[in-house]
Order: sequence, then structure tokens, then C-alpha cells
Amino acid sequence: MKIASTLYKDHSFCKNKNEENLKFEEAQLVIGFGSSDLVSQEKSFSAIKNKFPNAEIALCSSAGEIYENDVLDDTISIVALQFQSTSLKTSGINIQDFPSSFEAGKTLVQNLPQENLKLIFVLSDGGKVNGSELVKGMNFSKKEGVLITGGLAGDGSKFEKTFVGLNQTPQTGNIIAIGFYGDKLVVSHGSFGGWESFGLERTVTKAKENILFEIDHKNALDLYKTYLGKYAEELPGSALFFPLSIKSDDNQKPIVRTILSIDNDNNSITFAGDIPEGSKIRFMKANLDRLIEAASDAASSCLKMEKERPKLAILISCVGRKLIMPHRIDEEIEAISEIFGNSTTLSGFYSYGEISPLNSLKNCELQNQTMTITGINEID
Repeated sequence: MKIASTLYKDHSFCKNKNEENLKFEEAQLVIGFGSSDLVSQEKSFSAIKNKFPNAEIALCSSAGEIYENDVLDDTISIVALQFQSTSLKTSGINIQDFPSSFEAGKTLVQNLPQENLKLIFVLSDGGKVNGSELVKGMNFSKKEGVLITGGLAGDGSKFEKTFVGLNQTPQTGNIIAIGFYGDKLVVSHGSFGGWESFGLERTVTKAKENILFEIDHKNALDLYKTYLGKYAEELPGSALFFPLSIKSDDNQKPIVRTILSIDNDNNSITFAGDIPEGSKIRFMKANLDRLIEAASDAASSCLKMEKERPKLAILISCVGRKLIMPHRIDEEIEAISEIFGNSTTLSGFYSYGEISPLNSLKNCELQNQTMTITGINEID
């Protein structure tokens, strides 16, 4: 397995790392994460295609790009891969062709050959797709033991349009999957948030999909404002600092859910993922040092699964983390780099939702406000 990385900015390749002398025409897979304005331009795709003419090219828009130890904006962070024995298959669909995100997720996975499938890496539109239903559909179709990771495309802090593309200029509504096959492929994953829970555990008593109305038969928005205190006046912006933890049963690890908006007229809260009735929730708050430690924990989790450091680590973190610690965001990437060392290439992006299991090689979940890592290696 050979890796090369490059950074595309102002319509030129400005940085390159190719210590293994990968021949660009022999690259099998190229994955790129970039700003909406840049990654959606045909000129950008053409430049990448010309540089890697024979590769499968997967691109998505971001809320910030990760290139080595840096968090950047207005660039495309690109990693190119050549495998010795691992094979690849891809699947691409558009949400407009399906009655629901659940059906889209089912079909996305079913389109991939299942024999010897080890990893499915998914990039999805982050605005038109219900991420919770997408992962349910993917879990429905996947075989046991297959790892699914990935994320929802971003659009900076604008939340307007997101773009995803497979072997074409990225468009809105697209969902793509890359299937990795072979016995020599080694994969690992890690996922940690670092948020601190406070207050009593409560029960969701009225909700519809990702819209929350009542907690313990009380108005959810009024209760949330009570917990926020002085920060309630700064809603919805301050909501990034106070997400919810949610679990559907006592045996499940909590999932973090980010608040997207509030509706004072309907007294409701809209989240970046479903909030099922009957689920247990707790309020959470940010501790910046703990958020950075959680990134390190995610890297350590990868090493617990596979003792060898991955050659490639794809980092997908939440736009919310970037927005609440703008002057320290590089620190969570540096914390991961310290765990993996110089032998691991880092690439990734800040997303509108992270897709990763909570437990080792179990079903994937849609997560928010979380640093997720997918480790990829190939043994001789």
C-alpha cells in the first residue's frame, strides 16, 4: 500500500507529500475534502482527474479540511492510494431517486458486492439526507463484521448546499460508498466526543424524527432554556456549547446530538439526527481541554483494535467542534498525530455528521460533535 497526499488551493497543487514515490497514474483511489466553492467547480475536478487519470475519485464538500496536522479552509485536501492486493468497488446514488433516506442507505450497500467486503467508506450530502435513516438503511443491508464509516458533507458555517461526487464534479444530493475488499486489508476505528454530562437523566416523551417537543411531558424548549441560564439569550448560536446525549436503551453508549435550530412559535428544537420517543437524554456542556483529549482517545482506540499504526487515518470531526474552539482546533489534530506518529498520513474534514460504530466493528451510528477516525493499512 502506497500513499501520497496533496493540497489544492487557488486552482493549483501547492503542497505534496509522496515519500513512497507513488506514481500518480497508478493510484487506484483518490479521496478529497474541500470547500463548497472550490470542490463543486468542474475546473477543480478536471485538475484532479488529470493528475490521477486512472483512479476512482471521491470528493465531498467540507466545513474545514484536514491536511497533515493543519486545519484549513478554502482548499481541497487530497489523499491518493495504491494497494498491493486490496480491491475496490464503488456505489453512487442520489437521494432524489428514493422515497426515503432509509431506502437510499439500503440500496447504497446492496449495490456493492458482498463477498470479502471489509470496509465501506461513505460520503453523503449533508443537507438533503436524513443521516439517522441513512445509517439504519446501511446497517439493514450490510453483512456482520463489515465496518461502515464516513460522514456527511459540510458547507462551512453557511449550512446552505453540500456537494458529493464520484468520478464527476460533485453535486447536491449525492451519496457515495467505497467498498474495500481483501484479506490483507487492516481497518480500525475510533470515536470520542469529550463532552461532559450534567443534570438528571430524562425521557423524551414527544418527538418526530429529529424534532423534539417534550421531555418528561414538559416543554423541551422551555426546559432547555432553563438549563442554559444566561446562555439562553444567545440561542441558537450558544446551542453548540450545549448538545444532548441520547441513548435508546440502558445498554447503549450515549450518542451526542447537535441542535440545529429552535422554533419559539412551536416550542420545539430541531437536531442533526433523530430523537426517538422513549429515549433517555442528558444535557451536556463543553470543556475544551476534554474535547482535545477525546481526539487523542479516538486515536488510542484505533491502536487498541490494531496494534500497528495505520498508514492512513481519515479524520472526520464535527463542524460544531470547529466553531466552538476556533483558536484551538489544530490541537485536536496534533493530539492525534502525537499518538500515531509520523508514519501515519492524516487526512479528513469537518462535517455535518459523523458515521462510525460506537463499539468495535458493530453497526454504524450517526454521531454529532464527535471526532471519528478510520484507520487503513495493508499487510504484506
